[in-house]
Amino acid sequence: MDAIELRKIIEDTLNEMNISAPSAVGSAEVSTNNSIKPAAGAAASAEDGWLDDITDINVKDLYLVENPYDKEGFMDLKQYAPCRLGIGKAGARYKTLPQLMFRAAHSAAQDAVFSDVDQDFVDSLGLFTVQSRCDSKDTYLTRPDLGRRLSEEAVATIKEKCKMNPQVQIYVSDGLSSAAVAANTKDVLGSLMQGLESNGISVGTPFFVKYGRVGIMDEVSEITGAEATCVLIGERPGLITATSMSAYMAYKATIGMAESRRTVVSNIHSAGTIPAEAGAHIAAILKKIIETKTSGTELKL
Repeated sequence: MDAIELRKIIEDTLNEMNISAPSAVGSAEVSTNNSIKPAAGAAASAEDGWLDDITDINVKDLYLVENPYDKEGFMDLKQYAPCRLGIGKAGARYKTLPQLMFRAAHSAAQDAVFSDVDQDFVDSLGLFTVQSRCDSKDTYLTRPDLGRRLSEEAVATIKEKCKMNPQVQIYVSDGLSSAAVAANTKDVLGSLMQGLESNGISVGTPFFVKYGRVGIMDEVSEITGAEATCVLIGERPGLITATSMSAYMAYKATIGMAESRRTVVSNIHSAGTIPAEAGAHIAAILKKIIETKTSGTELKL
C-alpha cells in the first residue's frame, strides 16, 4: 500500500466521521515526541480534524443513546457505577467515541502492566529496593512462581536492613500495575503508618519489591518474624481503571500456606476506595488481625 492509497483511506474514514482531513502541508507539525499537533495558531477542533483528549471524559457523564425514553433517570443510575452504560450503537457496532475510549483504556492497561515503577519515585518514599527471582518483566509475566520468591540478594538485604520481629511488616510491590503504585502508594502508606503508630503497634522497616507477586509476602513474613505482614500491590488493570491497588494481609504467613489465610482490601484508587481512607481502614484491620491472631476467612470483620 503506497502513501496515496493510505491517504485516501484516511480521508474516507474522516468523511464518515464528519471530520475534514487536515491538508498535507501546513496544517500540522510533529513534536519532539513524535506526536502530531495542530500548527501554531490553528484551533484544535473536530472540524479541523483534532479532538480533545478522550481520556479526560468521565464515562459517568457520557450518554449517547438516541431518542431515549428517560435520559435523566438513566443518568442518575449511571452515577452509581463506572460501567460503560448508555453509550449507544451505530448499527451493530459501537459509535466512534466509545470505541476510541475503549482503545485508550486498553492502552493504559497495557502500559500499566509492561512499564516499571520509577526508581526515583520509590526513593522519594524512603524505601530500599529488593527483587524477586524474576530477572525481567517478561520473566515476571510468564513465570508467576519466580515472582513469589525473593532472590538470594534480596533475602540478605532484608535481613540486614529490616527491623526483626515487628508486630506488622509492610512492603510495597509493583504487581501487575506500576501505575497503581505511582498513583496510590504515598497516600495509602502515609495514613497506614500513622494509623498503626497511633494504636501503639510496632512497624518494621518498609521496602519495595520489584517483580513481586502476592505470595512473596509469605517469605517476607518468615524472614522478618512479623506477627502480621501487609503488601500494597498493583492490581491487574482493567478497562475501567489501570491504577487500582490492593492490600493483602496475613497473620504469621508461611511459605506454601493456603490462600484462604489472606485478607484483602481491593479497588484502592481515586474512583474507588480513596487511598488515604484505605490506609486508615487497613490499619484497623491489621490491629484486629493482631488482637485475634487470625486472618483470611477465619477473621470476622
